[in-house]
Amino acid sequence: MKAAVVPALNAPLEIRELDLPEPTAGQVRVRIEASGLCHTDIHAARGDWPVKPKTPLIPGHEGVGIVEEVGEGVDSAMVGQRVALPWLGRACGRCRYCVGGHETYCTSPEYMGYTIDGGYAEHAIGYASHVVRVPEGVSAFDAAPITCAGVTTYAALKSARPQPAESVLVVGTGGLGHLGLQYARTFGCRTIAADVTDEKLNLATEQLGADHAVDARGDLGQQVGALGGADIALVTVPSPAAMAAAHAALNPTGRLVLVGLPADNQLTLPVFETVLRGISVHGSLVGTRNDLAECFELHAMGRTTVIAQSRRLEDVNECFEEVLSGSVPARLVFEF
Repeated sequence: MKAAVVPALNAPLEIRELDLPEPTAGQVRVRIEASGLCHTDIHAARGDWPVKPKTPLIPGHEGVGIVEEVGEGVDSAMVGQRVALPWLGRACGRCRYCVGGHETYCTSPEYMGYTIDGGYAEHAIGYASHVVRVPEGVSAFDAAPITCAGVTTYAALKSARPQPAESVLVVGTGGLGHLGLQYARTFGCRTIAADVTDEKLNLATEQLGADHAVDARGDLGQQVGALGGADIALVTVPSPAAMAAAHAALNPTGRLVLVGLPADNQLTLPVFETVLRGISVHGSLVGTRNDLAECFELHAMGRTTVIAQSRRLEDVNECFEEVLSGSVPARLVFEF
């Protein structure tokens, strides 16, 4: 099978022909139809984070395709189903976080496209217990970005317990943020989009239904304050400066929700304002299988629109550079 492989950290990806993987007990083999490119894939390939991925590595945690073979102990009825292979490749199901409904914080997880091979290939192996079925009416192309960008922002907003008519500021309206804006609207909130490019600000207001758009190249706190402030700020970009600016835009009792992971792993926030204004800071890591199933159902109901462009796997290195340049409107998806 054809696959894009990280041969060593910070090395260009190589397109290789590999043997077809065989599912073992509890696993399924999926013929990949579409696989989204997440910024995390770039971090993984470059070894940017404190915990390094395995190498060699097939990246990708937005793979979607058809189950074509199952391993021992897996119901054969899964063959032919369209499923997604999300970031949480497998959780133990036994630790207190799994049992308590917070499986993304499992103490012994396996991560797709990080600790196990992912979806940048014509075929991929997933655990039958943790692939998520894609409902009828949701294409593989649309399902791919929802598998990470969608569920990450959806679960992050849920963690902040949004109330109808509250104001939600989404900082960064690209791959994650364009879906986060739509979920905020689904929760009945007023939405404010912030970005540093005119194209993405226009996308937010003209196609995604944002109530307001503000230029993050200016004073974000001042601009959002003039609109009445934000009750929730969802920061999708890995920028400490953007996180601090979003904090300054919050109303009393506001919630700062972080999903972006800066490479230097540092963030400085003012304690005085945080305490006196009752601001809380939330970290949110992707979402559960149930969260992803809800995202797929919302898309099937017509509540979200995926903005994405198709690419060839052979152009993976150029696609990484395209994402890093900031020129991608939202998401890139490799189609097979």
